[in-house]
Amino acid sequence: MLQVDFHFNSPDKDTYLCRLLRKASAQGKRVGVWGPEELINKLGQTLWQLNPSDFVSHCQLSDPPHLVKLSSVLLSPEWAELTATPKLDAILSLSELPPPDFKGVARLIEVVGPQEPDKASARQRWKHYTQLGFTIHRHDLSVPAAVLLKS
Repeated sequence: MLQVDFHFNSPDKDTYLCRLLRKASAQGKRVGVWGPEELINKLGQTLWQLNPSDFVSHCQLSDPPHLVKLSSVLLSPEWAELTATPKLDAILSLSELPPPDFKGVARLIEVVGPQEPDKASARQRWKHYTQLGFTIHRHDLSVPAAVLLKS
């Protein structure tokens, strides 16, 4: 069954997205990133601006096949093409809408920033996933790690 993860209360969504993708890449995971083209392009540019020691191999899914094969992060505004890509461990959604289907998706990740429009669309996606019967894993980024360790 599909695993859905919501990372919410991210004070700086762009920084957190890069950190999350860097961590997944370091663990040998391959992540597809789906959303509107302007957000995909912005994230791609942000990933290029990371320190060289934090480099995350990434490309557009529409780039030449040899680059796609070597990249740990694949960026695409096209859901069907992204979900048809073999060997993806997860898909990170940057969309305000839920995906059109979940065929071929093992894990879906949502990151929610502090802006009210982002929170409102996330609530709608959460409701949609719950109605479909998916279990949602909550990751509250406003809770310090030390507090989590005490419980």
